[in-house]
Amino acid sequence: MSEGAAAARVLAALEADGATLAVAESLTGGLLAAALVRVPGASAVFRGSVTAYATDLKASVLGVDEGLLDVHGPVHPVVARQMAEGVRRLLGADWALATTGVAGPDPQDGQPVGTVYVALAGPSGTEALPLRLSGGRDTIRHGSVDAALELLLRRLASGQV
Repeated sequence: MSEGAAAARVLAALEADGATLAVAESLTGGLLAAALVRVPGASAVFRGSVTAYATDLKASVLGVDEGLLDVHGPVHPVVARQMAEGVRRLLGADWALATTGVAGPDPQDGQPVGTVYVALAGPSGTEALPLRLSGGRDTIRHGSVDAALELLLRRLASGQV
């Protein structure tokens, strides 16, 4: 499914539920928010986004544990979950998505290119999905957006709120 189609389905499902969404992005650098706001009427459910590209912003803005960042770096499943929880709380949304990873061209903090975590925070808890994506920088970034949208779509379709 294309980013646009997935974003439209996410927004329609959220609107039908009367729910809202916020996003926290690192490696995607605003692509996830852009995919959402390309859909007419997105403002009915999309609260906003935080692009915390710098590691220190993950802690100071989103509330990611500094000790966790010091030990594991920004590319870690718990970091992704804490980013999602932080933006959900910060922007007052029912649901939140987060992306963190290595898009390349070089490895980061011992993590190979293509290592990505997308996370979802919602009323019933938080989960992180590990990804191993291949391709160039743009392919990895867009693949991360697709995976984040699909993660939320699966959760909404399952009825687990």
